[in-house]
Amino acid sequence: MSSTFEHRPDPRSGGPGRARPGVVVVGAGIAGLAVADRAAARGLRPLVLDRGAPGGATTRVAAGMLAPVSEAAFGERALLDLNLAAATRWPGWAAELAEVSGLDPGLRETGTLLVARDRDQAEALERELAFRRECGLAAERLLASRARHLEPALAPTARLALDVPGDHAADPRLLAAALAAAVARRGGTVRAGEEVAEVLVEDGAAGAVRGVRLAGGEVVEADALVIAAGPWSGAIAGLPAQARVPVRPVKGQTVRLRDPAGPGLVTRVVRSEEMYLVPRGDGRYVLGATVEERGFDTSVTAGAVHDLLREAAEVVPGVLELEVEETLAGLRPGTPDNAPILGPGAVPGLHWATGHHRHGILQAPMTGEAVVAGLLGEAIPEAAAPFPASRFARARVTA
Repeated sequence: MSSTFEHRPDPRSGGPGRARPGVVVVGAGIAGLAVADRAAARGLRPLVLDRGAPGGATTRVAAGMLAPVSEAAFGERALLDLNLAAATRWPGWAAELAEVSGLDPGLRETGTLLVARDRDQAEALERELAFRRECGLAAERLLASRARHLEPALAPTARLALDVPGDHAADPRLLAAALAAAVARRGGTVRAGEEVAEVLVEDGAAGAVRGVRLAGGEVVEADALVIAAGPWSGAIAGLPAQARVPVRPVKGQTVRLRDPAGPGLVTRVVRSEEMYLVPRGDGRYVLGATVEERGFDTSVTAGAVHDLLREAAEVVPGVLELEVEETLAGLRPGTPDNAPILGPGAVPGLHWATGHHRHGILQAPMTGEAVVAGLLGEAIPEAAAPFPASRFARARVTA
């Protein structure tokens, strides 16, 4: 049964309503909605199906950091290139979404501060700075006094900081609302409360996807199918074994805080080795996040909340004066190489937009662009080309 929360095409758009969609997207998180938005912009009549509401599950928990430089890691150059390419698309994409949807997609271009609170962390931060300079990334070394000048709420014990002016943040909840509205205005449809029970594949050697069957029994046929179901992507029934991808849940717990006095504790994203604090600009902050291999467990634990608050207070003592609004746990979609799966799958008509791990919000504009290029038979953007589903085929054969 469909929920009452359902975006339908704007009547001015000439949308197809419940006509056969050009593409079915499974999952109304940021990845699925980004694909649907780009697909609708290219005239593909997308239908997005989700068992919850748009922007639920993982998206609702995400902090929304757009941090290709802050999160650059040794040995992940291709992923860094993808993240940098996505970051350059974000300002124009956000402006377009705001214009089409009439809603604020939640982009805040305030930069990021990486903070070391003791000597060991300062030495590690020096190594991180050297690595970023080798990669040609913009980051400035700051003495503690300069860092406290930029963010007076930093603890007086802070030893060193890196200023990363190009790493920003977006509010995933606002982004999801803007994307769902944009999809509808462009002629697509988002149906909430619709669980996909099975992928339907034609018989025969070709074995092409022909649609999905919903939990209520309805069959939705389509020319193409995009699976963007986050950590649940690999478990949908009906797909042949050789077409599945290795996606697993990676638990993350966060705390949402509120300053009743309004904004001002910190203006930038503040990060240390153990935590990040993301300001929303309205007196609210997201503190996160744990990284736990706990399967599909979404319980919030006292220990995780305690540890996050303790670590945050070591860097920004004022967090202990904030009110706790929410404690949440979500599931990131992880892959064996910590990189996303973008584009065509092993079955004709099947496409993937999953496995984004910690970078789903950052990679959203590139996800939409790359997957829709695959849907149209166009060349995948160069930065996204290293991340096809086929890279896991050898592992399946040798396992």
